[in-house]
Amino acid sequence: MASNNALLLRLLLIVTLFVYSLEFSVASAAAGSTAEVDALMELKAALDSAGRALASWARGGDPCGRGDYFEGVSCDARGRVATISLQGKGLAGAIPPAVAMLPGLTGLYLHYNELGGVIPRELGDLPALAELYLGVNNLSGSIPVELGRLAALQVLQLGYNQLSGSIPTQLGQLKKLTVLALQSNQLAGAIPATLGNLPELTRLDLSSNRLFGSIPSKLAAIPQLVAVDLRNNSLSGSVPSGLKKLHEGFHFDSNSELCGAHFDSLKECANEDEDDENGGKTPRKPESTPVKSLQTPPNINVNGDCGNGGCSRSSSSSTLSSGAILAGTIIIVGGVAACGLSVFSWRRRQKQKVGSSVESLEGRASLDQTKETYQRSNASSLINVEYSSGWDTSTEGSQQGVRLSPEGSPSVRFNLEEVECATQYFSDVNLLGKSSFAATYRGIMRNGSVVAVKSINKSSCKAEEADFLRGLRMITSLRHDNLVGLRGYCRSRARGECFLVYEFMSNGSLSRYLDVKDGDAAAAAAVLDWPTRVSIIKGIAKGIDYLHGSKANKPALVHQNISADKILMDHLFTPHLSGAGEHKLVADDVVFSTLKASAAMGYLAPEYTTTGRFTDRSDVYAFGVVVFQVLTGKKAVSQLRLLGGAAESGKLDDLVDPLLGGRFSRPEAAKLAGIALLCTNDAPAQRPAMSAVLQQLGATSS
Repeated sequence: MASNNALLLRLLLIVTLFVYSLEFSVASAAAGSTAEVDALMELKAALDSAGRALASWARGGDPCGRGDYFEGVSCDARGRVATISLQGKGLAGAIPPAVAMLPGLTGLYLHYNELGGVIPRELGDLPALAELYLGVNNLSGSIPVELGRLAALQVLQLGYNQLSGSIPTQLGQLKKLTVLALQSNQLAGAIPATLGNLPELTRLDLSSNRLFGSIPSKLAAIPQLVAVDLRNNSLSGSVPSGLKKLHEGFHFDSNSELCGAHFDSLKECANEDEDDENGGKTPRKPESTPVKSLQTPPNINVNGDCGNGGCSRSSSSSTLSSGAILAGTIIIVGGVAACGLSVFSWRRRQKQKVGSSVESLEGRASLDQTKETYQRSNASSLINVEYSSGWDTSTEGSQQGVRLSPEGSPSVRFNLEEVECATQYFSDVNLLGKSSFAATYRGIMRNGSVVAVKSINKSSCKAEEADFLRGLRMITSLRHDNLVGLRGYCRSRARGECFLVYEFMSNGSLSRYLDVKDGDAAAAAAVLDWPTRVSIIKGIAKGIDYLHGSKANKPALVHQNISADKILMDHLFTPHLSGAGEHKLVADDVVFSTLKASAAMGYLAPEYTTTGRFTDRSDVYAFGVVVFQVLTGKKAVSQLRLLGGAAESGKLDDLVDPLLGGRFSRPEAAKLAGIALLCTNDAPAQRPAMSAVLQQLGATSS
């Protein structure tokens, strides 16, 4: 009996302790929740005193509840505030130190606002902060050295502010940092050598500051580094030769005192040894005079598609103005900053609203104009982002969604937020082209890769989702070196649009290199030399032959819309055919409307007007027209017979682009002209198959 009593007493004691412990936990959680609400309300008071942008933030609300409270706030599995996404809200004021009272915060996104004051040093007390975006504001003062304590920090974006002082050496302690963007500030002093201690750093942008001194050789030893931008500073001395491995990812213009024998655009350093990759010195050896290679034209952000690989400037791509190029450069940085919002949140807040429409910024090079327009147009939220089942995918499924492509294919589902962030919410600054049924934007994903995002409006898509999916499966099965690769896709019921994410082709479409004006120095870079033209023709032929041939993982496919606008070039001028299979995704009336432009430009085979059908020989006809365009350097193909006569009579100088100055192979030009004549024969049966064209070109299919 006594033992039973003792057992009951023990159980009673355990239950009592458990109840006290539970009450303590609940009280602690409530206290924590109250503290976080207090911190959020302080943030609202500091940045939106009028309560216009953050009207949903109320003291009685629950930032982690299911109501419509605290727009832009998401929480983690423990009920703590995890991300604050308030970019482009027109916020002003100064960031309050109270933000440090959110211990679970992993992402703070306040870029594209009008914030002033200094960066609070208390931000260094956030142990889980992984992404800090404060770019494109009016912040001043120095960069707090306390930010060096953010052990989890992966992205630090402070560009386009008025920050001054030096770059803290303590930033070299951020071992997980992948992106450091401090461009367009008033930072002075030397580049800290400690930045060479960042093992995960992939992108470093210190451009447009007042930095002086030499470039630390340790930067060249960072294993993951792919891009360094040091333009528009006052740097001097020898450029570490190891940075040459970054190729086009290394920018150092407008630093007149830099030197280096390994860089063609720099003078050699007088009486000075070169820095090697490890920070040591290597005696400089004399180099032979480099052969001037084909001059690469400026990136035109075309990718006929942001890159169908993007999309084209309309359906067709056009050369961007220098202002648009600069504006595009600005927006890339913003794109890196914006990409991946709420990546660290445990679950998505379905109620979250984001801004979408932007006024046209094309041609505006001024950062102030870009900021002003972006902020003004994003003052009102236009989209209620809803992530439903089916097409739309959640953050958890991002980059790992159900694949429609064959096993091993890299095409994946992106969620809507990723696409919006990559394109800066479909900013007009990133717009590459627009047609009656689609628009294409340049974008940059969270990993820094540049893509082209083609947005197809819902009314233009196949009416039956099953038909659309079949078309998408076909496109994702297409894998060839001369086709623009599909990176992924997304469909949003909330926006009524579907998105195709393509590789980006940095040298734009073939159209950009046609009709170049003689004597125009600015256009001289767009003159393709003869070997490049031949390579382009062979590459296009290989891509078409791949489409026409049946493979184990794909059926034969007729492109239907081959043109100079659809031929895009990467940084090596390797041609990639874009738009293959897209007619399988859109409604028939949309397909017919695109044929009008094709017919007007002379690409449409003559038999289509009587049969209304496309065959592989209609693709061959369009290819022949493109060959004539490459040979002559002209877009107009309305006088094919005259061109054919010149080819048959051997008057090659009357046929080949005069801007080549006679520097071409006459036997090769005669053969190409003959192939173009065969391909554009009025009778389809008299045109060769593309496999036969490849044999005549001396190229092998791949």
